[in-house]
Amino acid sequence: MFNSTFLFNFLGPEMIVIFFAILLLFGGKKIPELMKGIGKGIREFNTAKGTLEQELKAGMKEEEEREQREKDARELRELREREAKRQREEQFITREGK
Repeated sequence: MFNSTFLFNFLGPEMIVIFFAILLLFGGKKIPELMKGIGKGIREFNTAKGTLEQELKAGMKEEEEREQREKDARELRELREREAKRQREEQFITREGK
């Protein structure tokens, strides 16, 4: 099994080798452009992540509100049914008493 921290556990000498490899591949003039591109990509990723989090929270809030409305409607229906039953019983008792 690979340990994910093993892949990014670079020490000083490894970092120097990686830096020189990047310098050879991209050249000194391209490194600032490369870093700007990486920075822009990270910003866009964080923006998208924030947007997704907001949408998820809004969706969860809507779901909770919907569930609460359903619960309230159920309770109201039960109250109406009990009141109707009470009124029918009251009418029955009144008719029987006459």
